Amino acid sequence: MMTYSSVYEEGKNILKDAGIKEYSLDARILLEEAFSIDYNTLLVHGDTKAPDEKIAKYKEYILARKEHNPVAYIISKQEFMGLEFYVNSNVLIPNQDTEILVEEALKDIHDGMTFMDLCTGSACIGLSVLNYTNDTTCYATDLSKDALEVANINADKLGLSDRIKFFNTDIFPLEKDIDTKFDVILSNPPYIPTKVIDTLMVEVGKKEPFMALDGKEDGLFFYRKICQISPKYLYKGGYLMVEIGYDQAEAVSGLFDENGFKNIEIVKDFGGNDRVVKGYYA
Repeated sequence: MMTYSSVYEEGKNILKDAGIKEYSLDARILLEEAFSIDYNTLLVHGDTKAPDEKIAKYKEYILARKEHNPVAYIISKQEFMGLEFYVNSNVLIPNQDTEILVEEALKDIHDGMTFMDLCTGSACIGLSVLNYTNDTTCYATDLSKDALEVANINADKLGLSDRIKFFNTDIFPLEKDIDTKFDVILSNPPYIPTKVIDTLMVEVGKKEPFMALDGKEDGLFFYRKICQISPKYLYKGGYLMVEIGYDQAEAVSGLFDENGFKNIEIVKDFGGNDRVVKGYYA
């Protein structure tokens, strides 16, 4: 007879042998998902017989994680800003560090404003801002049609479809396709230098979408375009805010300065690394 505890132990051991760093945590998250139980149930009723059909589901999850597939892709969801987002391998997994960008945006996006979310992916940034503001509107872009399918699912799931417009385009929508300027432009663009991607942990470099990671040769390709083109779309005094890599603050701040942005700030993430550059267009 396999109990919750024995199934969990087996899952942990498989992941540990596969070299999964967070093997204990991952095995527990997958167990909770497969059996629809919480950690308390596992602790209190660990000796309860586990249903056979759910054991099979759990083993399927464990084998997928053994191959270094990210947990979020396996269970098709990730929490971000206190909200649950649907994800699959067509979008980056929402990352806690990106919450810094949303928190900075919420300081300057007020009720009734219109903002843009470039390279939206799962739309976790734009939808989070919409969720925590009133009467705001978001225009969100992505070159990947598959990513926009995920974004639309999340907009429907959160009941925000009527406040967000999606554009399948390369960074910016065509000016003929929009009827407004913007108070704020946000972006978490691809910023990993191409040659670095192969050195990332397998779960990122080999499993997350290459197009959403690849910042070209020096990682700054998209920042150059965003800084150059944003002024055409912003109201005077409108803000541009972007997520950056830990070592890109100086270079990206320089691009802001070269393109007419003022009061440029660098905001650190929870780990003390530079994470967001922001400035307003004068």
